[in-house]
Amino acid sequence: MKRTFIQNPSYLSVLRSTLATLVLACIAFIGAQGQGKSTSLNKVVARVDNYYILRSELEEYMIQAQSQAQGQQAPTMCQALERLIVNKMLLAKAEIDSVIVEDKQIESQVAARMDYMAKRFGSEKNIIEAYGKSIEALKYELREPIKQEMIAEKMQSKITEAIKVTPNEVKKFFNSIPKDSLPYIPAEVEIGQIVRYAKVTKAQNDELRARLLDYKARVEKGEDFTSLASAYSEDLGSAQQGGDLGFAKRGDMLPEFEGASLKLKPNEISDPIETEYGLHLIQLLETRGAEYHARHILLRPDYNRMDMSAPKKVLDSLYNLIKTDTLKFEKVAKTWSEDKNTADAGGLLKDQQSGSSRLPLDASMDYGLFMMLDTMKVGTISAPMNYRTDDGKTAMRIIYYKSKVEPHTASLKDDFEKLTNIVLANKKTEAVDKWFKKAIEDVFIKVDPEFQGCKMMGINLQDN
Repeated sequence: MKRTFIQNPSYLSVLRSTLATLVLACIAFIGAQGQGKSTSLNKVVARVDNYYILRSELEEYMIQAQSQAQGQQAPTMCQALERLIVNKMLLAKAEIDSVIVEDKQIESQVAARMDYMAKRFGSEKNIIEAYGKSIEALKYELREPIKQEMIAEKMQSKITEAIKVTPNEVKKFFNSIPKDSLPYIPAEVEIGQIVRYAKVTKAQNDELRARLLDYKARVEKGEDFTSLASAYSEDLGSAQQGGDLGFAKRGDMLPEFEGASLKLKPNEISDPIETEYGLHLIQLLETRGAEYHARHILLRPDYNRMDMSAPKKVLDSLYNLIKTDTLKFEKVAKTWSEDKNTADAGGLLKDQQSGSSRLPLDASMDYGLFMMLDTMKVGTISAPMNYRTDDGKTAMRIIYYKSKVEPHTASLKDDFEKLTNIVLANKKTEAVDKWFKKAIEDVFIKVDPEFQGCKMMGINLQDN
């Protein structure tokens, strides 16, 4: 019987997928309620201590898992329930072990999810129309599942953080696979990029500054800063708290923001301060040792009205220097690319799960990038082109087609990094299995009679 190991995920990656699915399920359920749909899917199918699994979560997880299977076998209903129960087990044990996540981190993730939704729907107005609820209401309803997601991830990391893999373990694992069972690896590529962001036009910058100065004048005349922040700030994570960012340690915030904040006296308001996120009006509330407490109103530029002349000029010059071999792409990327996620790696794009620079050349890749590579040869670079970042910013970039690994049968030499990740995933899975079998004694689990025949890691649920 042949085995496929390349797609075998660690419990950490399964957890991330499961938790992301739960947040999507929450969004879908919120939308269903807002549109007056039946809530019959809200039946409780399992309980782990004080945490509940709804049929809506289970159904949504199954739908997502099937759509992401990509030729692999999707989990059964029992397997899906197992993964959701493991998630709730992590939460229950995290509560027992006092594993917590700071509110500031949670608010940051809520803001990121709302930004993603705004990008997906085109605008906040479209979100409100789609779900029939205000942005504030949606954020409130998303906060708890996102908090649970982050706590479960932290608990998972705590269980597996000490696990390491040696080269001998990788070699032993590879040698244990029958030669006729070695999987066929699809084509993979290494891609680099040099990114330059479009700049805010002077007219737009002046417009945003004028608005913030107007808010400052209104506060000085007696209006409440928190009310203005709630009404006008485009920082979705803090607007609901009246712009309050809580206490921050030195180095937590962007240098421009922190520098301006620490120059203020308590209750004093700054002039508009520009950072990579937009323009801020800052009010310092208090300082406490090495910490300071501030709130702000953020106005973001309209990315459709950005000035592309500066990034085009820079990238045109860099393109010519690289083409004539005057400068190497990696060095240019480290020095000139404004994408912090890739610049330090010489511009290389990396898989977010594994950290590998080898990306599958398949439908999982951005369609525009996939089509571009189809017209390029390995070792070449593209001319500067317009680019919209994942967080919606307007930019330009140069693409470097560094290498391509043709489809092949897995080998120890060519796929050592991939094999290492699989061995590490297997060891983490074993650690979670062991942890689960011990932790199950400390928590109460009850499942709906429909699922009492399911087994989790060899344990029949009805026996617990």
